Amino acid sequence: MTELNANPGRHARPHQRPNAASEPTWRYAVAGLSASLVGLGLARFSYTPLIPALIAAKWFSASEVVYLGAANLAGYLAGALAARAVAARIGAVGALRAMMLLATLSFFASSAPVSFIWFFAWRFLSGLTGGIIMVLAASVILPRTSPGRRGIVGGVIFAGVGLGVAASGTLMPLLLQQGLQQSWYGLGALSAVLTATSWWSWPGEGNSDVAPLHQAKQHHASPAARKLLIQYGLNAVALVPHMVFMVDFVARGLGQGIAAGSHYWVLYGLGAIVGPLVTGHLGDRSGFGPALRAAFLIEAAAVLLPTISTAPVSLIVSSVVIGGFTPGIVPLVLGRIHELVPHSGEQQRSTWSHATTSFALFQAAAAYGFSWIYAQTGGDYLVLFALGGGAVVLALAIDLGSPWSSRADPERHDGRRAALPGAGLGHPLSS
Repeated sequence: MTELNANPGRHARPHQRPNAASEPTWRYAVAGLSASLVGLGLARFSYTPLIPALIAAKWFSASEVVYLGAANLAGYLAGALAARAVAARIGAVGALRAMMLLATLSFFASSAPVSFIWFFAWRFLSGLTGGIIMVLAASVILPRTSPGRRGIVGGVIFAGVGLGVAASGTLMPLLLQQGLQQSWYGLGALSAVLTATSWWSWPGEGNSDVAPLHQAKQHHASPAARKLLIQYGLNAVALVPHMVFMVDFVARGLGQGIAAGSHYWVLYGLGAIVGPLVTGHLGDRSGFGPALRAAFLIEAAAVLLPTISTAPVSLIVSSVVIGGFTPGIVPLVLGRIHELVPHSGEQQRSTWSHATTSFALFQAAAAYGFSWIYAQTGGDYLVLFALGGGAVVLALAIDLGSPWSSRADPERHDGRRAALPGAGLGHPLSS
């Protein structure tokens, strides 16, 4: 009793810390989910079901609609490149709030076909918001998350992407029944609600969130980190056949019609909601290196499945699995970066920014390249699935062929290091 009374705080704190830390962590995660839903899920994926309506209403021609879709990808790349500079100027949390506002404004601005340039500019800006949110959201939240929860919290953050995909297949047809202009209003209203409700849920701005560019040290990425950037880019290539061509493959390639193609898009979206939660939990349990290798293997099989069988069950499995990995690969790569760079928050943010840029570059190149191949082959969809599968097989081969893939990960040789107070953001792998 005497000892307890002499220093009660030392004994009370362990009881208070779990509940005290848990509530803000999940509040931050929901804010991140809202941001990814607005800037990535809605701003990118809601455009796909609007394409036929834009053409039918004669807002734009079919060729112009394609270029407007490409504007979002270009904006995403620009956002990934500019994210750290924007955050250094106005703060990471301030940048996230500003991007959600800008995405909301882009929906309302797109509600009238003022001109092609007007629409192109707003599609570009909507992509810009997604790129900046992708880089900054996790960088703000995960350093405030306990190592054992980073995978699942990252999964919650990027589940917003899956919710956007699912909404594009379910909510958009309902909005379009009210009219094209009203659909844009509906997206803007939903985005405004998400922005407002998450406004005060972000963590407080800290000096360590993003170091000013003139003070940031120049870090040289390890060979493992550089190869991870290539693997993440190849993964982007593997996702393009389903993300861009799956609906058309079912609708026209297999002659099953637009309604059937839309059903597979909804399945893709449902997989995208669950995917990051599953992969994040797997990363927390088994370590992100082994989980990433397993993900590449499963993803390769799912991308290649339509080249083997176009039976409904095969297409369902392929759509759900690849939908799951579209956002599900993100918490795995984020967690892997924290394993490879365990003690430098600034280097982690820099590496993740480079990873997002790599993904955007490979994705844009694959989207244009696959479109060209599709035209040159007279509409051979299966070639595209084969190329996508080959890309992720190459990503797996790079990992398995690396000397460190067969040895313990960098921090495993000293299992005590990640457990020590102040040991940085590393995540100890389980055996």
